Amino acid sequence: MSKAVMIQGTGSDVGKSLLVAGLCRAAVQRGIRVAPFKPQNMSNNAAVTADGGEIGRAQALQALAAHLAPHTDMNPVLLKPESEQGAQVIVQGRRVGTQLARDFGKNKPSLIKPVLESFRRLKAQYELVIVEGAGSPAEINLRQGDIANMGFASEAEVPVILAGDINKGGVIAQIVGTQAVLSAKDNAHIKAFIVNKFRGNAALFDDGLLAIEQMTRWPSLGVVPWFFDACKLPAEDAPELTADNGGKLKIAVPLLSRIANFDDFDPLAAEPDVSLVMVAPGTPLPADAQLIILPGSKSTIADLAFFRAQGWDVDITAHIRRGGHVLGICGGYQMLGASISDPSRIEGSEQSANGLGFLNVQTLMKPEKRVQLTQACDPISGATVTGYEIHLGETIGPDCARSWLQIDEAAHGAASANGRIRGCYLHGLFTSDAYRAAFLKNFNVVSTLSYDADVDSTLDALAAHLEQHLDIEQLLGIAH
Repeated sequence: MSKAVMIQGTGSDVGKSLLVAGLCRAAVQRGIRVAPFKPQNMSNNAAVTADGGEIGRAQALQALAAHLAPHTDMNPVLLKPESEQGAQVIVQGRRVGTQLARDFGKNKPSLIKPVLESFRRLKAQYELVIVEGAGSPAEINLRQGDIANMGFASEAEVPVILAGDINKGGVIAQIVGTQAVLSAKDNAHIKAFIVNKFRGNAALFDDGLLAIEQMTRWPSLGVVPWFFDACKLPAEDAPELTADNGGKLKIAVPLLSRIANFDDFDPLAAEPDVSLVMVAPGTPLPADAQLIILPGSKSTIADLAFFRAQGWDVDITAHIRRGGHVLGICGGYQMLGASISDPSRIEGSEQSANGLGFLNVQTLMKPEKRVQLTQACDPISGATVTGYEIHLGETIGPDCARSWLQIDEAAHGAASANGRIRGCYLHGLFTSDAYRAAFLKNFNVVSTLSYDADVDSTLDALAAHLEQHLDIEQLLGIAH
């Protein structure tokens, strides 16, 4: 008989995604057929499934932990913020439009049907489904029509384990306070709690655990120490600011306001001889960077204006004049061109903008979204590049004749006459070890990193970490 259990958090960034990933790998190692599930996610860091759908990056990592291919049922509702007020809505992998936050709140009840459909399909296929909540159930102002936390747990009749983050401080208030604001019906779903991200001697928190247990009448499943290797796993919520680590090659990536799929850079950050610097708004692009990479964006024209507002257009012009290299990926590729047209206002209120003008190409936004896994080839090195495309625009122009990748023997991307400025739509290209090594060789960097293997071994280490510090037998016993 299939079972399920849900990890909810006392707030955002308490470590729910990592807990679910580690529990999925621990379950696999126990011989349990397990699948991850998140009813509703909000992230511009999306993954592409084999059937051309989109899910949150965290669910793709959790699928990897469960030794599964990512599937749209694992994250049936994905919100991709396009502005401060609105987001693109993805349902069961497909874009259904853009909604303002106030309208989404009204329309949430209609989404419980596809959410439950996806959940029940997973339950029919696997012995255990481990569900991740979103944000916190304590946001009781969002309880009506909720599909992400207690609304889902109630509809699907799934028991809940509440996770708190002691690293932020106030974990006793986090957990006890959550119980205090929830209704008796919602509290009845919570069967235990976890204290996550502890630093130091966990025995020093014994009295704190006892206090939480006495005040809530919920049992503790354990205190999980800080998992220091988490930085080796793809992140979803927000890219971390990074500083120069003295690596032979310095790469600068400007943090756009709507940056998307920033995990493109994780394999580069893992390279010992690479110094990947994520440049914060208001900070100049470093003059000693050999390479600047313009990342993907959920709202290209808006982020192009943001880029210019930081003065980065001046910095990148000076960088190119000094002989520096530039790479644009997806939205960053579009920005490097001569113009961007969005006549239907698909991504925002502006219909057109002049690009940075470093590539002789033009982009036209179209309603049809290209979402697919893609395998390309680097004709110079012969390396295979496995990645994915996820974009609305079509880019054409003279510099496309100098493509530097091939997909099914067709040209892909564009390059300047001197080859120092390039762009493409292919996300995940640096995950391919052979291609990354060939790319870095151009900058006199030798790569011996096996990125995917390192991620997989880190998931094993995470599972062992949870096995050591959590009562997983009790957790599995809670599932039903």
